Amino acid sequence: MSLYKCFNCGKKIKEDYLKKKVRCPYCGSKILFKPRTISTKVKAR
Repeated sequence: MSLYKCFNCGKKIKEDYLKKKVRCPYCGSKILFKPRTISTKVKAR
């Protein structure tokens, strides 16, 4: 199971809820993202 986060309020949303609607159940925002678990670092040359 993967989790998504709302870009507006920052609350976690389960993938099961997103099968019904593509909105945040807390604030109604349509902008959701899947947070990365591994941080990547890029070195400048």
